Amino acid sequence: MIKISLEVQNLKKLFSRRLIFKELDFSLNQSQSLIIAGKNGSGKSTLIKIIAGVLSHSGGNIRYIKEGKEIDKEKIFNFIGLVSPYLILYDEFTAKENLELFARIRGLKIETDLIDNLLNEIGLYDRRNDLLRTFSSGMKQRMKYASSILHNPLVLLIDEPTSNLDLLGKEFVQNLIQRYRKEKIVIVATNDREDYSFGDSVINLDDYK
Repeated sequence: MIKISLEVQNLKKLFSRRLIFKELDFSLNQSQSLIIAGKNGSGKSTLIKIIAGVLSHSGGNIRYIKEGKEIDKEKIFNFIGLVSPYLILYDEFTAKENLELFARIRGLKIETDLIDNLLNEIGLYDRRNDLLRTFSSGMKQRMKYASSILHNPLVLLIDEPTSNLDLLGKEFVQNLIQRYRKEKIVIVATNDREDYSFGDSVINLDDYK
């Protein structure tokens, strides 16, 4: 099994002169999970984007270590799966075409069985050939999960994990996170206390102002 860890040291983020958070420290190894909490506007989504490598930080360090060696920033996306409200799906494509596109973007071999299994897991196999514009917001949220775990990432980052989901969708998310927590790193950003059960520990960004 590939070993991976995340180290965050004295992390700071500013937008112009406005402080979002500062002096943030934590580390995670495989089979560990973290909840990022805080009021609306506290910087939860900002921190998730920084950890995912899609937004720069203003100070401090963030490092991914694989098998004892730091991963190049340009290659971090190979190891990360990101589920978030701002993840883009393509309404003009079918569910299956969306996953095939994400596979191409990641340079993966398109495996029909894998894609079919993912669609079955999220309960959308019967809708695999329907355009995403016909999907509800909850169905699209489940598609975001499928696109994010297509490459079996070692680190799963989730912003607002149960947003727009019904009871069946929430059950899928709970099962997915519990499965990933056994062998991978999971970080969840939420202000819903029911989601705190997804993490081993909690960081409240309101304490880092």
